[in-house]
Amino acid sequence: MDNPFSSIFRSFSGNKDTSVIGLDVGSSSVKVVQIKKKSGKAVLETYGEIALGPYAGTDIGRSTILSAEKLAGAIKDLLKESNTTTQNSCMSISIGSSFVVFFKIPITDEKQFAEMIPIEARKYIPVSISEVTLDWLVIPRDEDTLSEFQGGQQKVPSDPGTDILLVVIHNDALNKNKEIQKITGLDISFSEVEIFSSIRASLEPSLNPQMIIDFGASTTKVFMVERGILKASHVINRGSQDITISISKSLNITFDEAEKLKRLQGISENNTQTNVTDVTSVTIDYILSEVSRIIISYERKYLKKINRVVLTGGGSLLKGLKDKTQNSLNTPVEIADPFSKIEYPAFLDEVLRNAGPEFAVAIGLAIRKLQEA
Repeated sequence: MDNPFSSIFRSFSGNKDTSVIGLDVGSSSVKVVQIKKKSGKAVLETYGEIALGPYAGTDIGRSTILSAEKLAGAIKDLLKESNTTTQNSCMSISIGSSFVVFFKIPITDEKQFAEMIPIEARKYIPVSISEVTLDWLVIPRDEDTLSEFQGGQQKVPSDPGTDILLVVIHNDALNKNKEIQKITGLDISFSEVEIFSSIRASLEPSLNPQMIIDFGASTTKVFMVERGILKASHVINRGSQDITISISKSLNITFDEAEKLKRLQGISENNTQTNVTDVTSVTIDYILSEVSRIIISYERKYLKKINRVVLTGGGSLLKGLKDKTQNSLNTPVEIADPFSKIEYPAFLDEVLRNAGPEFAVAIGLAIRKLQEA
């Protein structure tokens, strides 16, 4: 089988006792970031990525569904190759294994939340309440308040009724993470839905509405964030692998050849192969049309304008995507730089800036873990 390891493993010496790991298990790859706390700052020790396709007997870059045993094997290989030095870790939960719901409950007494929220949640959950785990955030009313997702630990507003952000996680996903923990020997203290890790690593505090577009392999996730709080989330069922598949079929070449051609050509104006641009643009245009629809709906509902769009995920590195997105949405667009949240050797600046969008979730996880250490 082809070597599934990426070429971006880097390691630095650090104190094993103060180190933490953020582990992002995606649909096509697993990313790891190990950081430590030094003089009150987060410092990078090592990072790495491994493709999951070969573990499923398919191509690098393809979305896969692996058993806990195979995922654990890939993770163990990744940790070995990236020279991690601690078991102290946390792990992502994919948006596909969870969902978020926004609603209002007519109570403000915090003591009643544990009883009332599961009752209200039954209206929105399409499966038995026994099959999922619930967590929630009380959304502050104060427009000048910045907040972070903290599992329902916010101060309850005095106004009648309380706005709730409910997070629903399938127990199967949590049990799978527990099985992975058992096999790998990692000390996984918590699992977090990838949305919140990405927000933590990709955005700066702002009172104004911001949007994250996460271009993944099988899906594109869109998050609206205001005052540090998730206000809306959407999943578009198209991703970077759809582009590769379209190129492969159009040019009658293998998936691997199409993936390399996609990365080389992109959708920039200087692209010498217009057929690649045309095929790629079909998927990108669909995604951006959906994003535009989401923005219009949000701005009409809240009477506020999205003033910043941040691109994350491996698909965001497609040549020409930033400019195309900005022209399509008529909104300032930038590529996420999550490694800017931590310190690292200066000689890695360009490498990490380019790799950053793929590591947003892993970095967001590690930062939270370090804050709790």
